[in-house]
Amino acid sequence: MERREKGGWESVLDSERTLIPGAEWDSELHRIAVSQFDRSADLVGLEPEIRTQLSRPRRALVVNLPIHRDDGELVTFTGYRVQHVLTMGPMKGGIRFAPAVSLGKCAALALWMTFKCALLGLPFGGAKGGVRCDPNRLSGQEMERIMRRYATEIFPLIGPDRDIPAPDMATGEREMAWFMDTYSQQVGHPVPEIVTGKPVVLGGTAGRESAT
Repeated sequence: MERREKGGWESVLDSERTLIPGAEWDSELHRIAVSQFDRSADLVGLEPEIRTQLSRPRRALVVNLPIHRDDGELVTFTGYRVQHVLTMGPMKGGIRFAPAVSLGKCAALALWMTFKCALLGLPFGGAKGGVRCDPNRLSGQEMERIMRRYATEIFPLIGPDRDIPAPDMATGEREMAWFMDTYSQQVGHPVPEIVTGKPVVLGGTAGRESAT
């Protein structure tokens, strides 16, 4: 990403510098997640074939998200969606907006989501997604453009019976409403079940309003 002083990209650029060029999988968080999984697999004597399958995500998507800023400037953000396990039911996992979002971090969080659901006996696999950006330097209109573009780009991989996003860092019911609306426009009818964490008036559940 090009350095843009007035646009506030410094924190995004700083995070990009921590990534090994051409190896976004190699994040510290992903190494921790895989190490935890390996120790657990050793303890239960997990079969090698299953171990190999569960140590890696089933699918990962990287998307470019060009949007116009409020001043008309065209900038491109990077978005991710990682799907860890598809065999336990629809996948479940949040969408975060943060400068340090990377493929490796999304893969780690998707793996942990699979195991959290399994430990609770929930019929979901794990997923996680996000956009590398600094929400503190974006207007509400810019956040909306990014989220709607992100929803459009990952549309082929998601659905109420495939992958159901949710709020996460710097995203909440407002962003889920934008996501739901964009997805619903793509299919031609309202689909409130495409996300959780949406406003109650759009079919959400009353309760916790903030995410991680």
